[in-house]
Amino acid sequence: MTSAYAAAGVDIDAGNAAVALMRAAVQSTYTPEVLAGIGSFGGLFDAAQLRDMRAPVLVASTDGVGTKVKLAAAFGRYASIGHDIVNHCINDILVQGARPLFFLDYIAASKLDPGQVASVVQGMAEACRAAGCALLGGETAEMPGVYADGAFDVAGTIVGVVEREALLPRLDEIALGDVLIGLASSGPHTNGYSLIRKVLADRLATAQPDDPLVTALLAPHRSYLDVVERARAAAPIKALAHITGGGFVENIPRVLPPGLRAAVDYSAWPLPPIFALIQSAGNISDEEMRRVFNCGIGMVMIVAPEHVSAVQAALGEASWVIGRLEIGD
Repeated sequence: MTSAYAAAGVDIDAGNAAVALMRAAVQSTYTPEVLAGIGSFGGLFDAAQLRDMRAPVLVASTDGVGTKVKLAAAFGRYASIGHDIVNHCINDILVQGARPLFFLDYIAASKLDPGQVASVVQGMAEACRAAGCALLGGETAEMPGVYADGAFDVAGTIVGVVEREALLPRLDEIALGDVLIGLASSGPHTNGYSLIRKVLADRLATAQPDDPLVTALLAPHRSYLDVVERARAAAPIKALAHITGGGFVENIPRVLPPGLRAAVDYSAWPLPPIFALIQSAGNISDEEMRRVFNCGIGMVMIVAPEHVSAVQAALGEASWVIGRLEIGD
């Protein structure tokens, strides 16, 4: 006999099945600090390690992956969305100098598909393990009438820690002539997908899940944790800017002190083909591209001129000097 709740569109058994499928992936991220995780009302994380720090500062951030989830649903490719949400959140606290401690997720849909949810969480677990971050808990919600049939959404919250003396940006040290070093993105990351789906609608309408275009658009948002740590070990980093929503125009000024502005040379690095295709298909101006998309640069580091060579040598990957700081607002 069908329950009244199931008749209303909510299947409790589907939620339980999703939890069962994801359990091993979640538990694979547990660090020794995790005291209770999946199945508990709240995740428990032993904070005793903070006693070994001189002045620990907790840094937290919540974000989503926007309408990229619609593209993932259309092509049945869900694991990359898990990487997207974790790495986006890691990068957001990284710009303040923090390392991640634990992550919490939220997945909502009109109707839960246990396999789909498990695939998303598997991606989250892989990203968390790579960062040494515990996937401490989360929520799956089935909400018919709120979400359109077949639609789902993913959000996440991350908590990290940093010594107060290591907090970024170092506004009192940022100076005229400091250099901007750009680190490569892995694609559009998690921004601009409403515009992408609009301008590439005809191509996507006939695309298959394994088409190169779909693969390029669903490439996971990369994490900059390891590469930034290598750079910080080589020389002082004064600031980091995560190039997300708002592009270069809105994100770089967020880490600058009054009286300085960034002069960016947009010819300093090659525009990746996926962005050239988007710009051409939508007849999008350069100015709008730079405000909506990362255009191939996902993280910007600000360093003193004398440290540029040491930082670039330590990165272990391609990077570009993309500009300098000058007087201005």
